[in-house]
Amino acid sequence: MKELVEVIAKALVDHPDEVVVTQKEESRHIIVELHVAASDMGKVIGKQGRIAKAIRSVVKAASSKENKKVDVEIV
Repeated sequence: MKELVEVIAKALVDHPDEVVVTQKEESRHIIVELHVAASDMGKVIGKQGRIAKAIRSVVKAASSKENKKVDVEIV
């Protein structure tokens, strides 16, 4: 999941070298944290959070095969 979020985020931002994705894994729960430059925060979140929702939807669809719950947090 980490790689998927990283690829999507780097395609959206102006400073792809500042994109950092970390993954914390528990038994059946994965938390993916996305860190971007302050100037790119709006591009990752989008108007009314539409881009953030889309990222979460794609990750949720990809994680359904692994039978784990994945949360994407934009920090």
